[in-house]
Amino acid sequence: MFQALPAPIHELGRLFEEAGQELALVGGPVRDAVLGRSSADLDFTTSARPDETEAVLRRWTHGGAIWDMGREFGTLGATRDGIKVEITTYRTESYDPTSRKPEVAFGDTLAGDLSRRDFTVNAMAVRLPSLEFVDPFDGLHDLAGELLRTPVEPGQSFDDDPLRMMRAVRFVSQLGFTIEDRTAAAIRELAARIEIVSAERVRDELVKLLLGAHPRRGLELMVDLGLAEHVLPELPALRLERDEHHHHKDVYEHTLTVLDQAIDLESPAGSGGPCESPDLVLRLSAIMHDVGKPATRRFEPGGLVTFRFHETVGARMTAKRMKKLAFDKDTTKAVARLVELHLRFHGYADSGWTDSAVRRYVTDAGPPLQHLHRLTRADVTTRNRRKARALARAYDDLEERIDELAAREEIDRIRPDLDGNRIMQVLDIPPGREVGEAYAFLLEERMEHGPLGEEEAERRLRAWWEDRG
Repeated sequence: MFQALPAPIHELGRLFEEAGQELALVGGPVRDAVLGRSSADLDFTTSARPDETEAVLRRWTHGGAIWDMGREFGTLGATRDGIKVEITTYRTESYDPTSRKPEVAFGDTLAGDLSRRDFTVNAMAVRLPSLEFVDPFDGLHDLAGELLRTPVEPGQSFDDDPLRMMRAVRFVSQLGFTIEDRTAAAIRELAARIEIVSAERVRDELVKLLLGAHPRRGLELMVDLGLAEHVLPELPALRLERDEHHHHKDVYEHTLTVLDQAIDLESPAGSGGPCESPDLVLRLSAIMHDVGKPATRRFEPGGLVTFRFHETVGARMTAKRMKKLAFDKDTTKAVARLVELHLRFHGYADSGWTDSAVRRYVTDAGPPLQHLHRLTRADVTTRNRRKARALARAYDDLEERIDELAAREEIDRIRPDLDGNRIMQVLDIPPGREVGEAYAFLLEERMEHGPLGEEEAERRLRAWWEDRG
């Protein structure tokens, strides 16, 4: 299978050999090749130090572009003929107990380099140009058994690089593998060490987990092994004790079911449809939609359990957690908004809405409206089939109403009939607070009554201005 590597890669191996250095394809690309999958990026390890690697790459690229932002850690990269390679000097690394950054030391052997890899299935290599397969830790056997095991003692491995614990649950989600018992026990014991890793690196692993083929399994392991307490504590907090009369659902299990159902509602990958699989915003909002429940739970007279305003509290908690995990502002805003709005539909199911209420629903949702559609549908986990069918029919009706209004009014881009400049002309006022108040008034009129037309909007604006006194 490795003979099929592109010709420039075989040439790269010969150039390192001519320079008296070793080169080996390593890690994920080797694992994926054994699994029959392709890898867009090719990772290599070498005996050469960075300056020596750079010299070989300059010959290989014929003077083309080389990037060396990772030189401090022994990594250089280059592209040729559309092929991207990254080459890292043999190394070992460990974390100081109080540091967020690994301490890197260059190594001397391929076996030593492979021993510092996260799991045996990633500790296989193929030497170039000979194509010799190297597997000192029996990774091929573990790959066949779909087992995650560390090359060295798991406690040492996770202590050296705590992020490997997140990588373990991420691989469970991506590959459907099982974590070997001793490895799982070490994660449980050392879970708190994840806190020394930078938020950005933890976030990246969490995102990969969420976008995997089996995110529920990955999240369940995060909770069971204690990682979630330090990365996403809102999730294990959902395991509320059920009251003796079982008057409320298991919120944790409900949340995982909502995640499964939301994934089922994603558009197929590559289809170009809304919420194309895998959709990070939809999956995050499914996980976070009820995180406000523990803080808002109240036991009312008669045994009733309530969670009033949990959507508002949950939206604030979501934004705070995502900020702590260094998510970008747009993703954070979208997910928090979906959490805030996930119950809005139930007023429609109870009594139906006016056109004005439908317009507000669309406007309040903003760009993630399609996500809100799917989150709301996924949030129905009742075992009462009649109730589930009634809610589905009600939401079908709401979506039809939205489509009808969209066809007539461009409902997804609702604006007042007059812009700020025209408001200032009509009222003969300068820029300032009063223009904003007038704009808000016209937007309210537009929401309530639909498109007014410029002439009617001006009439109502003047009347409102005069009534203000």
